Amino acid sequence: MTANWQAGNANEDGAVTRGWLVGHFIDPSEGVRSQKDVEVKWFNHPAGDKRVEWTSDDQRTTLVLLVQGNFRVDTTEGNTTMTRPGDYVMWGAGVDHSWEALEDSTVLTVRWPSQT
Repeated sequence: MTANWQAGNANEDGAVTRGWLVGHFIDPSEGVRSQKDVEVKWFNHPAGDKRVEWTSDDQRTTLVLLVQGNFRVDTTEGNTTMTRPGDYVMWGAGVDHSWEALEDSTVLTVRWPSQT
């Protein structure tokens, strides 16, 4: 690894940061993964995994992309169940959300900007 280049494995590299690979919270010693503009998360959710409480964010945009599985996202603006690889949901600042893995699911989440 150098400061401006890195290769690795999302499951391994995100293990100590709850799946987050990129963001302000990544130690600067990790090089290019430490970013202030964007956050990226790769996570394998077992069936039944859920966040029932609403999570809000007044300042960021979020994209959740299904890699595999069956994953439901509920927002204050609408709801969707993603069933095909490549299905996604995206929302802007001020939209609250919760989610549930209806079966084992892998999702990629991108949020911007990264906040401290």
